[in-house]
Amino acid sequence: MNQNTCVIAGGGPAGAMLALLLARSGVQVTLLEKHADFLRDFRGDTIHPSTLQILDELGLAEEFHKLPHRKAHSLTIRTDDASLTIADLSSLKGKYQYIAFVPQWEFLDLLVNTAKRYPNFRLVMEAEVLDVIREGNTVRGVRYRDASGEHELLATLTVAADGRHSDVRRAAGLVPVEHSAPMDVLWFRLPREPTDPADPFLRVSTGRLMVSINRETYWQLAYVIPKGGFDALRAWGVDALREPVAKLLPFLKDRVGLITSFDDVSMLSVALNRLRRWHRPGLLIIGDAAHAMSPVFGVGINLAVQDAVAAANLLAEPLSAEADIPESLLARVQRRRTPPTVITQLAQRVVQNLLIRPALSEGGKPVRIPAVSRLPVLGPLARRFIGLGVLPEHVRSPVKSHQA
Repeated sequence: MNQNTCVIAGGGPAGAMLALLLARSGVQVTLLEKHADFLRDFRGDTIHPSTLQILDELGLAEEFHKLPHRKAHSLTIRTDDASLTIADLSSLKGKYQYIAFVPQWEFLDLLVNTAKRYPNFRLVMEAEVLDVIREGNTVRGVRYRDASGEHELLATLTVAADGRHSDVRRAAGLVPVEHSAPMDVLWFRLPREPTDPADPFLRVSTGRLMVSINRETYWQLAYVIPKGGFDALRAWGVDALREPVAKLLPFLKDRVGLITSFDDVSMLSVALNRLRRWHRPGLLIIGDAAHAMSPVFGVGINLAVQDAVAAANLLAEPLSAEADIPESLLARVQRRRTPPTVITQLAQRVVQNLLIRPALSEGGKPVRIPAVSRLPVLGPLARRFIGLGVLPEHVRSPVKSHQA
């Protein structure tokens, strides 16, 4: 049986960032990742100015910008009649005035490889959490299974950052409150030609929505469908996907035939939920495990990273002293991060109800979207909300461990 100060389940943005921050603060930390690698193509990957600022504070901005990426200084919606700017980040206060589109596995590799430079960090891949270890009412670690068998890992603090289907959350008996989401998303890719549009955009038409992300050599595409509608679409055949894609994005008309079947498509079941309580004695839950976010605004990664920074700011010092963490301190993490979570989810629900739900309803309604960036009050609010979020965090956890 191994002993660690902190064990983190889940190598996504929240878990990887928290592991890095705690490792540099001298905490003995183990990161458990369920999969064999981080290479999962169809995941959120918009790195907003708030996260870019955190990378800058960690001295990682230069390394990050060496990764293959594309900068977007504004967010655009294209309707049948017009192209409208929803948020112009070029006048956002601060060093970073753009969103960076980077494949999430590149971002996670950067965080984890940086954490590996610290001798008190350990990464275990293909590690599936089976249960939590309890001592009375207190969580004292996890039981997990990897390629070599089952193991027990004791820890002063256990952190669940293992996503919306969290194994740790389930083992702890915590169930989030669900808020309805009107859509699911079909992700797929098609080749990109030099004459195609350059910038990412949202394409909206009556009854149809689609997101297009430029990956230089290919398009990463997200076709939005009504909630629970995938089985019916699949029953109609692959042309039921090809035809609307060609109508929404005519420049792809000669390529939609490359979608040979629904085996070329990855379906994301959209969820919007939040735990009432993010903690138990010895246990903290952050990121998607605490609050699954809608894809609206593309802020999921950034909320998760902000959770990790807030947790490290409050917990790194006592953890580095190997002190027991009172539950009241874990509650402070939740109090800090609840307002931005609630406000962001409320904004996502407003967009879902006013734009997405009507557009996807049977018969569809004509889409009318105001040019928000031109409005004297809403423009700056949208710019700050999308770029920086409601409560941007800054790295304040101490540096106590030296890189190997």
